[in-house]
Amino acid sequence: MPSNRIGRINEEIQRELADQLRRLKDPRVSQVGMVSITRVDTTSDLRYARVYVSTLDKTQEKDVLKGLKSAAGFLRRELGRALQLRYTPELQFIADDSIQHGAHILEILRQVERQDGDAPDGGASGETEA
Repeated sequence: MPSNRIGRINEEIQRELADQLRRLKDPRVSQVGMVSITRVDTTSDLRYARVYVSTLDKTQEKDVLKGLKSAAGFLRRELGRALQLRYTPELQFIADDSIQHGAHILEILRQVERQDGDAPDGGASGETEA
């Protein structure tokens, strides 16, 4: 029976890092506004963890990543204290644009919906099922 240990560890790392971000004093991270951790992918040997980070202000995203990379040692130490794992993974911060991509898809769907609503036959409501 396969276990979901890595998935549970990923969730714990995400939760703990989100908590640590609120206490981080680096102005590149704390002064930006909303910084959120969208996903964590840990290798099966728990040596490395990719942390996907999303920011509300996309113009300062590079500065936020630089601030997080400089604080990676501190965050790793605090993570090790909180999680009690044999190995504390090395953190690699990566910019995540999935929220922006989802908003773009939603906008496309709204445009298609408006175009269907503007159709002279009233859209797909006139079709009958066979």
